[in-house]
Amino acid sequence: MIQKPGRRLMHQVSLAFVRKRAAGSGRRPVNASLNLTSMIDFLLIVVVYLLMSFTGGVETPVSKTVSLPAAENTLDMISAPVVAINGTQVLVNERPVDFTRAVEDAGKVVRLEELYKYLQTAKKDWEKVNPVKDAKFPGVVILQVDREVPALVVKS
Repeated sequence: MIQKPGRRLMHQVSLAFVRKRAAGSGRRPVNASLNLTSMIDFLLIVVVYLLMSFTGGVETPVSKTVSLPAAENTLDMISAPVVAINGTQVLVNERPVDFTRAVEDAGKVVRLEELYKYLQTAKKDWEKVNPVKDAKFPGVVILQVDREVPALVVKS
């Protein structure tokens, strides 16, 4: 290897010279310190946010048109169709199925045919999904009734 005059090879450069150049001529240290306090604060805020936004229980969505009364007796949630009754409509799983006007006009307990047909279809679908012979259809619905709905409509 031919060496030109005035140029040094890399193995001839001293480590003190490299350290001094990397440190900015000795004005700042080579090793940078990290401020862990702000990083720990950030991670703590993220963990608290995630814990607060997580819900472990299953909640049934309530239709915006239904105003529920305060519950006195409660049970654990089960998988069942949600029948919501507001002032004029009967909704099953947030889909309008029937109207309450027929019951109010009759003045007595009347079977709501569209609701009956929908629930019969739900029963047949349940039997298709659960083909086990010993499995018994639970026959349960979750009622969400507006507080202004008459008892006659709820009985129907």
